[in-house]
Amino acid sequence: MDNTIKAYLDRAAEIIGDRTSSEIAHDDAVVEALNQGRTIKEALAIAGEKHPDEAIKWDDSNIGDIAAHYEYLKEHTHIIRMLPKQRKG
Repeated sequence: MDNTIKAYLDRAAEIIGDRTSSEIAHDDAVVEALNQGRTIKEALAIAGEKHPDEAIKWDDSNIGDIAAHYEYLKEHTHIIRMLPKQRKG
């Protein structure tokens, strides 16, 4: 594996942290809603309905940090999906 890719994946693992399968499903639902053009508040509501045990409580003081986290996850997901294409192409 390329050292740059390995370094990126190692850093991403530090940022994202360990997640349970239900946390991953919730995060994926948030990212999916963001990809559909939903706001972070709408995305959290949609994901919370699908995965109520993982619903995130937010308010105006922390929504910016939550939005930044999910924007990172959204970009990370895009990068991960592109990696196999880059290796083949």
